[in-house]
Order: sequence, then C-alpha cells, then structure tokens
Amino acid sequence: MATNGYAPRLKETYEREIRPRLKEELELSSVMQAPRIEKITLNMGVGEAKTDAKQLDSAIEELTTIAGQRAQVRRARKSIAQFKVREGMPVGARVTLRGARMYEFLDRLVSIALPRIRDFRGLNPGSFDGRGNYSLGIREQIIFPEINYDDIQQVRGLDVTITTSAQTDDHAFALLQALGLPFSGDGQRREQ
Repeated sequence: MATNGYAPRLKETYEREIRPRLKEELELSSVMQAPRIEKITLNMGVGEAKTDAKQLDSAIEELTTIAGQRAQVRRARKSIAQFKVREGMPVGARVTLRGARMYEFLDRLVSIALPRIRDFRGLNPGSFDGRGNYSLGIREQIIFPEINYDDIQQVRGLDVTITTSAQTDDHAFALLQALGLPFSGDGQRREQ
C-alpha cells in the first residue's frame, strides 16, 4: 500500500498534528514517546454456528466486508457441556487490522458508523482495561455502510478492541479523544 504514495487521512493527521500536541499535553520528552495505535481487533461471536454452518459463513463474509481483510474462524479452546460446545468447534470470527487498513477502519468507524447508531450518546470512557487498550461493543453490524441491509440474514454484534502503545489509560484516552472518538460525559475520564 505504501508503494503508491497513498497514506490514510487519519494517519497523516496523527503524524502532523496529533502526535506533537500529545507530546506537549502529556509532557513527554520526545514525540516518539507519544502513544500510538498498534492494532485494531474485530471479533464476532456466532453461537448458532454449532447447529447452522451457514450462520458462520455469513458472519465471516460480513466481517470481511467491514474490515476489508479476510476474517479468520475462531474455534472453541475447550469443551463446555452446558453450552453444547466441543473443543475445536467453530464459535466465531475475528480480524486483526494493522497499518493503513487500521487507520482507514478507525476513520470510517468515527466519521460514518458511530453516528449511525440509534440513540447514540457517546462512548463509555470507563471501557479501558488498565493497560491503555480500549474496547467497545457494537450491537448491530448494519451501522457500517458496506453492509447491505437486504442481504443480511441476522443482526449480529461485534467487539472492537483498540490496542495502543500507551502505558496508562489516561494517555490512551488523550490519544483516542484526539483521533476523534466521541466519548460521553464532559470529556473527562473518571476513575472506576
């Protein structure tokens, strides 16, 4: 992707404006210490896959369309009798995005998909994991414009995990807020 001179809009904005601003705000000694996004992981669980294989195929197809990269089948790591799951059974799909695709996806998520959520009041600022990573759940895959509403068989949710190089949640919060993620509340992170 980098050979043709193309760079994602959000990556250029990060390099030119956000990174130097984060260095000043977070009082870091070098711009290289400024937090950055390392990867974005999309995960879609498909519990119905144990009885209907077509559900898993459609989930993989939808996740591939959303991410722009082929989704992997996730298999159960151990058997759980109460859920009628055996070790090795397909239970979901996932995609890990890095580089240009990661920035393109984040740009589409912030500017197109999140505003399409019904009754959206902002993202929960308490969903950081303590190590600078942020997770959010999306209830319907139809908020992405790539998904044709008439072609889907079932509305499914997916998890989006944004892994950053930040050492603390506050640094990660500053990074994601600068990248345009709309957090709810007064824009301040509250300790849980």
